[in-house]
Amino acid sequence: MQRQQQLMALLFICMPFAEVGASPASASASWRLSVTTEQGETLVDRQAPAGSRWCIEWKHSVKHFTVLDCYRNVAGVMQLERSHQPDFAAGLGHVFGRGEQVSDGQGGYWINAINEPVANNRYLLRVGSPAVNHQVVWPDGEHPSVSLSEQAAGQRVVIQLIDNS
Repeated sequence: MQRQQQLMALLFICMPFAEVGASPASASASWRLSVTTEQGETLVDRQAPAGSRWCIEWKHSVKHFTVLDCYRNVAGVMQLERSHQPDFAAGLGHVFGRGEQVSDGQGGYWINAINEPVANNRYLLRVGSPAVNHQVVWPDGEHPSVSLSEQAAGQRVVIQLIDNS
């Protein structure tokens, strides 16, 4: 628990404070972050107005350290904004030309400024076991984290940004 609090504090401290300008139409839209199972069960349903941020956090299955992929609603477009990895483990690492790798000051690194739109504002995730503990976290702490692994381990879920206006 203490490690998670340290990572969230680091995430908040390192997070850029500049907001991307949103048009009046997109700013007033009623955006929501939704995570649902293929059977239609809702696991997460939270307001996500333009500028809001959230992360998918999990434990690496081999190295057992915490990884974060962080997203932002940029005027109605879900974007992968940044990623945090404490190691260059299998399947992780920086791809040249995709964001900027910077030290986190604790032996790991952030890949900032990825700013990659997520196709159709949605993607599928195969949720890991409770040991992996895929969860949705909010870096500003406005919502409690939601463990997807506790609710849907081994299942595919749809993570999406929905316009409810």
